[in-house]
Amino acid sequence: MTVPAHQIRATFTADTVTVYQAYGPEIAEAALAAGRFVPPFKRERMTWIKPSFRWMMYRCGWARKPGQERVLAVEISRAGFEWALGHACLSSYHRHLYADRAAWQRQLRTSPVRVQWDPERSLRLAPLPYRSLQVGLSGEAVHRYVDEWLVGLTDVTPLARAVHDRLTAGDEPGAAALLPVEHPYPLPAEVARTVDAGSG
Repeated sequence: MTVPAHQIRATFTADTVTVYQAYGPEIAEAALAAGRFVPPFKRERMTWIKPSFRWMMYRCGWARKPGQERVLAVEISRAGFEWALGHACLSSYHRHLYADRAAWQRQLRTSPVRVQWDPERSLRLAPLPYRSLQVGLSGEAVHRYVDEWLVGLTDVTPLARAVHDRLTAGDEPGAAALLPVEHPYPLPAEVARTVDAGSG
């Protein structure tokens, strides 16, 4: 089966979707203790959420990069996730989505959400020929994320390290068996158009 170039794949239920973030211990431990994001998490900064576990592993180096040693699975409401995508602007100009470059630049300046599509990663973190969604939240979107959308936080650092350990040992089937199961996420048609997503 051919995977669309732009397709959201995620772990989700009828009401929630799981995204991933990686932080240093100070932010992660405070968030886990409180069950929500609290200082030293900064609402003033853009925060990026990622539905793909493998892309998160690529970004954080299997929870080994400085400042990204702790990986959190963040369960948020699907309504919130879809609000974010519906209010998003792509991080690069696409002529079939915007009237012109100036219109895109205006939307980029005012949108509280930024979306980009980066190559999805294999189990060995090599780039694949289709893309994975990254969602940057700022301003109103960060406040909604922290105060309204968040349902639960789980520390998945041990899982990241367990997968990496099996890969290091040459046990690719064992590593693959540990990965969270992700399926194509069904977006409303209007939201899919906003973020240039293919069908699920």
